[in-house]
Amino acid sequence: MMVKRSGAAFRAVSYLWLGSILGAGCAFLTQIVLARKLGPEKYGIFASSLSMIMLISPLAGFGIAQYWLKIFGQEGWRAMRWLQGSFKFIFLSTISVILIIIIWSMIGPHDKLTAIILIMLSMHVLGQVSIELVSVKFQLEENYMNLSFFQVLPHAIRLIFIVSLSYFSTSFNFIKLSAYSYVFVSLLFFIFSSFLLFRMYKGIFLLKGHSIHSFHDEQIKYIIPNIFNVVKQSWPFGVAALFHLIYFQSDIILLKYMKNAEIAGIYNVAFTVMLAVYMLPSVIYQKFLLPKMHRWAHQDRKFFYRVYRQGNLAMLFLGVIAMVSIWLLAPWGVVFLFSETYQEATNLLMVLSVSAPIIFVASSVGATLVTQEHMMIKVKCMGVVAGVNIFLNILLIPIYGALGAAIATIFSNCILLSIYYYFAEKVVFLSDRN
Repeated sequence: MMVKRSGAAFRAVSYLWLGSILGAGCAFLTQIVLARKLGPEKYGIFASSLSMIMLISPLAGFGIAQYWLKIFGQEGWRAMRWLQGSFKFIFLSTISVILIIIIWSMIGPHDKLTAIILIMLSMHVLGQVSIELVSVKFQLEENYMNLSFFQVLPHAIRLIFIVSLSYFSTSFNFIKLSAYSYVFVSLLFFIFSSFLLFRMYKGIFLLKGHSIHSFHDEQIKYIIPNIFNVVKQSWPFGVAALFHLIYFQSDIILLKYMKNAEIAGIYNVAFTVMLAVYMLPSVIYQKFLLPKMHRWAHQDRKFFYRVYRQGNLAMLFLGVIAMVSIWLLAPWGVVFLFSETYQEATNLLMVLSVSAPIIFVASSVGATLVTQEHMMIKVKCMGVVAGVNIFLNILLIPIYGALGAAIATIFSNCILLSIYYYFAEKVVFLSDRN
């Protein structure tokens, strides 16, 4: 039985790993094409605009997807009762976020091109929300093959469009056409995802790890939460996602507004490489282990604690390997991939690589704070780090530019890991260690 369980886990992680490699590879190649074709200044405009969209996107749905992982892990089929209120809130919040982006593009301190790109990319929010929700559906079904495929497809389609357009457009036209590509793919997946989510809402859904119940019987037995009940439960996950993006991605936006688009573009090259590196812990914890950890936290505390301890060691080992690999490859890799125009990104990448082992271990430790009733602790931790990160960026960017942003990132990640570990040991696993 143990061999069978291990084999199934290996296959699942393999699917997710392959999907993530291909998806991240397509996303990485897309950024290379954009960077080489646009040049640092226009690439900085596009990258900072996209970062702003990604920064505000968590407000659409505001934690619903992550809350589904928790509530289905706790309630099983009874959690179907949360879907009605969830979809109502997703609709209202998504429309609100798109309007906020459009208004900001008009009133913010933007040049005309930046304003246009922001307005166009506002539709990217639809794709982000849709893909996140369907990904959670596949996680709950433990349908890792479909989840893997869903990870790859939007990045692959976007890459095909942008590579094709790069051969038939000027630098100025290319930035707008690239934005159109992002919009088209987002709308395409919004339509497709709506179909899958409607089937889920109707109970056509294969939830794993729980005995089968009739959706209609459960509606009779349990109260159907309204939109306010949903927001009350999901908002910590939404705030956590927002804080994560603030300390993880706000550097690019601040560099663009506090320095210039060219510096932001150079920094984003280093950030893009690190994003590909962080794919590994994300796959293991967010895509594979998290739904299971919600169950283990309630049903098998001993195994839950063992996964936590062994996961920390494994992530530290892999993080150190990632850091050393970047040190060895960065001096020639950046120029080879992005061209000599981005030579300055080499030193930034080598500095940012120090965060690799820190973020790898933080992924393991932080995942435990999502389980049971500990989410508010994680939200507070991330809020502190987001505040520290913004303060350090405002302090260091005017003096050191992109290097200051990199230093702020490393320091923020150290604080994040420290407080995650403290609360995991003192709160989540206090009784398990005694």
